[in-house]
Amino acid sequence: QVTGYLDDCTCDVETIDAFNNYKLFPRLNELLESDYFRYYKVNLQKPCPFWEDNSHCGMRDCAVQPCPSDEVPDGIRSGSYKYSEEANNLAEECEEAKRLGAVDDSLSQETRQAVLQWAEHDDSSDSFCEADDHSPDAEYVDLLLNPERYTGYKGPDAWKIWNSIYEENCFKPQNVKRPLASGRGDDGGHTFYKWLKGVCVEKRAFYRLISGLHASINIHLSARYLLQDTWSEKKWGPNVTEFQQRFDEVLTRGEGPRRLKNLYFLYLIELRALSKVLPFFERPGFQLYTGNTSQDAEMKHLLLEILHLAKSFPLHFDENSFFAGNKKEAAKLKEEFRLHFKNISKIMDCVGCFKCRLWGKLQTQGLGTALKILFSENLIEKIPESGPSYGFQLTRQEIVALFNAFGRVSTSVKELENFRNILKNMQ
Repeated sequence: QVTGYLDDCTCDVETIDAFNNYKLFPRLNELLESDYFRYYKVNLQKPCPFWEDNSHCGMRDCAVQPCPSDEVPDGIRSGSYKYSEEANNLAEECEEAKRLGAVDDSLSQETRQAVLQWAEHDDSSDSFCEADDHSPDAEYVDLLLNPERYTGYKGPDAWKIWNSIYEENCFKPQNVKRPLASGRGDDGGHTFYKWLKGVCVEKRAFYRLISGLHASINIHLSARYLLQDTWSEKKWGPNVTEFQQRFDEVLTRGEGPRRLKNLYFLYLIELRALSKVLPFFERPGFQLYTGNTSQDAEMKHLLLEILHLAKSFPLHFDENSFFAGNKKEAAKLKEEFRLHFKNISKIMDCVGCFKCRLWGKLQTQGLGTALKILFSENLIEKIPESGPSYGFQLTRQEIVALFNAFGRVSTSVKELENFRNILKNMQ
């Protein structure tokens, strides 16, 4: 039932399906299996900043196995945001100089603290996410060994996370309740959709991105469900009942198809970001540096092929309608957008299941990076052919999150086709 045009876009579902499932998805999958993209550095030990949380999921499928450091390629371990050997050596010299220059004895303790905070603020002023890869508790995780799938983490704890995201971080007034599948005392979404229609395109987009992310995660859980758990083997696969409970039009009182359309909206936004960031990756000096020269060159070639493919998509989302009004108002709205999103990235530290926390952090950071790209278009256009790109920079962490997050959304679109076929055969 999810067909035709998407709201606020000139694109339709069928065009995305054909483009994703037959052109982009296979290439993207190959890229994400490479060494550069499979290792993600993350701190899963951070305490929840918003409420007392002792509800860690005790099930073994919730656990995450970090990598012993000798398994992580040298090039990745030696500098998580540096791209080439030259850059590595230069960066080490720079850092050494910075370290020596930073200790100016004539500065009082307070001033020194302030200088550090300014540097941190400069780093974070264009960031949509809390980065934690520099913390001493951060560890590398091999994403291929810790796939996103159903772990059994559900109920009040999982509900609390999503509720906090929607109720407090989607620009929504308290008196407007979002529609829920079970219809817990709502009016079939009438008040909510009236409110949504009345807000500006940016705030509407923000809600739809979060809803699309939620839909995408629910598709992964339904598509890789624990179907059999015996002492001899575990079997994961599509659970149609679970899928229908979350997305069937009748069972969700019309909500399911809307959620799926929001997934396609999220796909378009992230695809647009990939098409815009091409100049950053095209520079000869940029390398996907793991230390394996021939594989690095091959993967950069594949990466550029994917970005050119993204650029060739015929019906891109037009982000020029975003923040296009009065300059002052637009800047204020953009900052609100960023802070709301940053808050959502912090909420991920409250997820009780470590595997869900890992993928939640990665997907919010990926979407945050996509937003950062869309809001930095004029800086990206000014990037010089060679030398550092002062105005616009992506860390290795952001690059890995951006492509893996899009990989998850791309997988969801592909899985939808699979569920469509299963349901057709069941009729």
